[in-house]
Amino acid sequence: MVKINELVNYTQQLMQVERFKDYCPNGLQVEGKNEVRKIVSGVTASMALLVAAHEAKADLVLVHHGYFWKNEDARVVGIKKNRIKFLLENDLNLMAYHLPLDAHQQYGNNVQLGRVLGIEAVDYVGEDNLIAYGNLSQVVTLKDFVLHIERQLGRAPLVIGDFNQTVRKIAWCTGAAQGYFEAAIALGVDVFISGEISEQTTHLAVESCVSYISAGHHVTERYGIQALGEHLANKFNIEHEFIDIKNPV
Repeated sequence: MVKINELVNYTQQLMQVERFKDYCPNGLQVEGKNEVRKIVSGVTASMALLVAAHEAKADLVLVHHGYFWKNEDARVVGIKKNRIKFLLENDLNLMAYHLPLDAHQQYGNNVQLGRVLGIEAVDYVGEDNLIAYGNLSQVVTLKDFVLHIERQLGRAPLVIGDFNQTVRKIAWCTGAAQGYFEAAIALGVDVFISGEISEQTTHLAVESCVSYISAGHHVTERYGIQALGEHLANKFNIEHEFIDIKNPV
């Protein structure tokens, strides 16, 4: 087991939290029991994940999407009240890492998605180095690359582009990163992968001749939190279990 304060202090330094101006607090968001023997990780701290974590006998819930977002209603009512009440009644700790987890170059969402897809990151650019880019081991058609993504992620992506196009240089940023598309275009890539897409993204893809792949917010962000949970479990000799609460977005 490990004391929660020791685990939090280590993870705060590992994630370099002070580097980021984020939309939510990173680290311990709801305090529970003092000792941690098991971590359950997941993408979002929904009620379904909290219940599953409690049933799995977790002491700590570790997520990418936690609570207390900038500009949200600060009152503890309704859904927020139910979630926090469940955590407190069951003495569950909740830790969340948002942008620090996206950007981390060992355990982060971007580097881990790249590994799942077989793309080694050459470098990271943009705000907080949130855009990764690299090359495929060989040139393939967009059609074959999209089929590869579907096989690896278990979800058919939405694609804007010519399926006969040949691709090799790829940029990517998990989650809702469609706003970084123009920065990716400036890198001279063939394809940009993100989790979500907006109406204007289609026009940028067509007019730039850079293909856009919307692979799913949830599925592109499953891998960083697993890697971080596994690392913490190994570091402190405790248990870890990733629980995937399905989400079509």
